[in-house]
Amino acid sequence: MRLYSFVTLAACGLLMAAAVPSASAAQQTVPDTAYDPVQALVDRLDLERYKNTIKGLAQFGDRRQGTKRNRDAVDWIEAQLKQYGCQNVERITYQYNPAPRPAGAGSARPPVTSPNGRGRPGNGPGGSRIFSDMRERGVNNDSVAQPDPAIRAINMEPSTPGERQEVICMKVGTKDPNEMYIIGGHMDGIGWGQAVNDDASGSAIVMELARIFSMPDVETERSIRFALWNNEETGLNGARAYVEQRAAMQGKEDPPGSGKVPRAEVARHDSARHDAGGSRPADGRRQAGA
Repeated sequence: MRLYSFVTLAACGLLMAAAVPSASAAQQTVPDTAYDPVQALVDRLDLERYKNTIKGLAQFGDRRQGTKRNRDAVDWIEAQLKQYGCQNVERITYQYNPAPRPAGAGSARPPVTSPNGRGRPGNGPGGSRIFSDMRERGVNNDSVAQPDPAIRAINMEPSTPGERQEVICMKVGTKDPNEMYIIGGHMDGIGWGQAVNDDASGSAIVMELARIFSMPDVETERSIRFALWNNEETGLNGARAYVEQRAAMQGKEDPPGSGKVPRAEVARHDSARHDAGGSRPADGRRQAGA
């Protein structure tokens, strides 16, 4: 997920329209015809809290999967969701053991050179002079390029194969609990920064929505699952693990009171989707994707 304006949280209006604060909140002096449940929930968004959640995630550096900083971030996310009152908080546990990379393989960029091939300013179109490399920059994988020694120290531990975990929680719907929205963002990052835009900003949106929808006076017609995926940077491995593990649970009542698991859960690592039980493979799975 990439950075979206905080205002885009209101884009969940279709979802919020199904969430209605309790009668005590709705039955004010304003007639029911004038009551707007979407606006009531949007008014509960807190920009400062959202920014503080981003900072809370950024304290763990890039949260690269397979490191202590990633595991610490998972613990922090779980504690925050429980503090919000989000129900049915659980962890998805899976193994990530990628094949060893071939010797000499890497993603380093080639040396920057000018058009004349000598690393000096050269001639551009129309005889113009080129004094810098204006190519788009990707993830910084050079620790020396990180000017902050504290951030360099946080990100020093390399990733190792093995067990991975990610946190999900679920609000059970009151009318159609077997239909579900899934709102997700990936909490892991890569590089030698703090992964603020990729993807602490998106994860913070998911957590802020989890906070609002978990308020005791908010009811939703359909169930909502909030997911903080891990291992997105390695190929959506965390979202894929979720899909694989939930496939066998289709049609079963979990958690109790939910009626049953939705007929087809859609795991999207950086978007909110609603699935009403359309066509799907025989094994009941939906493919996780970007």
